[in-house]
Amino acid sequence: MYGLHASWIFVLGYFILYPSIPLLKTHTRGVLNWTSIHEYKEGLKEVEDIKARYEQRIAAMPVDAILKDQELVTYVTHSGKVLFGDNCAACHGAGGAGRPGFPVLADDDWLYGGTIDRIYESISEGRGGQMPAFATSLTKEEIAEVARHVIAMNHDKEYPPGKVIFEGKGTCTGCHGEDARGNQDIGSKNLRDHIWRFSGAEDQVRYTITHGVNDPDDPETRRETMPSFKNKLTEKDIKKLAVYVHEFGGGQ
Repeated sequence: MYGLHASWIFVLGYFILYPSIPLLKTHTRGVLNWTSIHEYKEGLKEVEDIKARYEQRIAAMPVDAILKDQELVTYVTHSGKVLFGDNCAACHGAGGAGRPGFPVLADDDWLYGGTIDRIYESISEGRGGQMPAFATSLTKEEIAEVARHVIAMNHDKEYPPGKVIFEGKGTCTGCHGEDARGNQDIGSKNLRDHIWRFSGAEDQVRYTITHGVNDPDDPETRRETMPSFKNKLTEKDIKKLAVYVHEFGGGQ
């Protein structure tokens, strides 16, 4: 009996306080005027108020200072997932895993440098390094020899006939360096790091040497550029992306 009476008292109180009874075109509102939409908006405002404190700090701080603030780094690594997914994942893959022709962002191999400032610069300004096509300056046989040497270097070896061309007639060392470890100032690749931007198959290495990358004079060149985001995203969002990418694990 106690349960029975408690239940009808509860129901009556609920009907008075909350929207309960459907009418012809509306429903009873309840004296508290509660709705799920109001509750959602209140919860959303609470979340936005919390976010605003972090967002204001990010907007006011240089990107290297953000990286030194662990509280902000934690916030960015949780909030930057959607930003990365909307703007970067199509090329670089979920979690920065990379795709053929698009660098992995989760390793410690960088074309232009993995410091927070260089990552910020890459996102803001874009990247479009060039490698000249050697189809007119080297014979097919010479290109094949250079390709074998490049592949050998990725196994910590050398292929002497190709090395002679690589260091001499091919003038590859001008960009990739005497030790073939690349130059991040111009985005030339490290050829000894066991990582391939396109493919390590010999025919694909020959193709890259033959036609180059972003060579305006070769219609068959590999066209690989990263667009600038400074006119698409706010400076604050670029900072967040830079920190987010840095924290994939490969940032220097």
